[in-house]
Amino acid sequence: MSALLARLAAVLVAACLLFTSQVLATPQRAAAADPGYLMTHFIGEGSTGQQIYFSHSADGLHWTDLNGGGAALRSTVGTKGVRDPALVRSPNGDKYWIIATDLCIGCGQDWSAAINNGSRNLVVWESTDLVTWSQPWLLNVAGQIPDGRNAWAPEAIWNPATNDYVLYWATNKPLNGATKHRIYYARTSDFRTVTTPQIYIDRPGTQELIDTQIVEVPSGVGAYRYVRASGDGQITIEGSNSILGTWTTLGNLSGIGLTGAQVEGPMWMKFRDRDEWTLYLDQYAAGRGYMPVTTTDPSASGTYRLPASGSYDMGVTRKRHGSILNLTAAEENRTLARWPSTAANRLQSFNFQDRYVRHASMDVRIDPNVSPADDARFRLRTGLAGSGTVSFESVNYPGYFLRHSNFDFQLAHNDGTAQFAADATFRQVAGLADATWSSFQSYNHPDRYIRHYAYQLRLDPITTATGRADATFRTTS
Repeated sequence: MSALLARLAAVLVAACLLFTSQVLATPQRAAAADPGYLMTHFIGEGSTGQQIYFSHSADGLHWTDLNGGGAALRSTVGTKGVRDPALVRSPNGDKYWIIATDLCIGCGQDWSAAINNGSRNLVVWESTDLVTWSQPWLLNVAGQIPDGRNAWAPEAIWNPATNDYVLYWATNKPLNGATKHRIYYARTSDFRTVTTPQIYIDRPGTQELIDTQIVEVPSGVGAYRYVRASGDGQITIEGSNSILGTWTTLGNLSGIGLTGAQVEGPMWMKFRDRDEWTLYLDQYAAGRGYMPVTTTDPSASGTYRLPASGSYDMGVTRKRHGSILNLTAAEENRTLARWPSTAANRLQSFNFQDRYVRHASMDVRIDPNVSPADDARFRLRTGLAGSGTVSFESVNYPGYFLRHSNFDFQLAHNDGTAQFAADATFRQVAGLADATWSSFQSYNHPDRYIRHYAYQLRLDPITTATGRADATFRTTS
């Protein structure tokens, strides 16, 4: 009997280890009881619209712009604009990446240049909490493709078969007598290095393919583990049981009147509380941004349905090609706390009332007639350190804050350290020169205040009437 019990115990231990390994190898998912969805997207053309924006939904159909409708992240590398962002969560939920097209139409580059001699890089951000993001870096993917002319619309999916990510994107290049966009893929574990790119999807003849996105489907729903939707003249649906295996064409959405002439940028979302999916499609031809079509079986093209009138609301901004993450409760709490709809304000000087605090080449000063206007606009956030405090986040460089260093001020990227938090945190008190205005006392040097001197912003002790006037400001729209 003891030998039998020992064998049973060994079997149970082995089963537990197998179960644990399977859990750890599966991307963390939000449970049915967990609230919320996070969409990352861009909103339009120009340097402002082609950045990273976040929106939130409680039900997957009604969306609210986060951060007051302003950008959540700004690219400072490559073309300094980004489109088509994808938000990726690591298998155990301890890391996140945003990968995006390095492209800024109307910012010194037109469509012809972008198609034929565009950036071969993707732009990547990394985070451990969805809240504090690294500085962006460039990942050269198309540079390894002979005569590859750009790198657009990246996506990534965890592949349990190879224990890394399949990163895929579109590159325009001549091949077999046709110069067109095809989907290439490479493998990566860190979005810093990739394997040699290979062709992933190619359509016959001159048919291009730029946008594709894969969704994993649970067992018991449909015939395939993975389904992908691609913009290739139609919105083509394909299925496979292996990400890098053979894919079977399952139909398209022309039966509900949606082809590649009307929509692009397919974006999947699984409803957390039921076996139903939404495939969001960007109505680029009409300039209306995303709309949802729903299905109970992503692999069955005949099950897709157009939305009923009034059944969804995309919020204020026009949401363009992006991706959606089903949030855990902890992720949602952190995200909503970080990007509330805080109004943007200017800081007006008390004794030079035509001048406002502004950043210029990351230096900080007071100037009149600030152009661009957003250089003088900040969001007064809950302080990065302490309670009852404030921090000043730039509107046009989100993630950058007013921070003192050696008592001089800079606009600096939040590196997540305690030192940065302390240096970028202040107490808003009654104005030293006029109590109806405000002064800002340093959190980690409480004997010093924000003041201007020769129009430059400094952190100084205040002992004179001039100093009190220099250290007095008004927050205004």
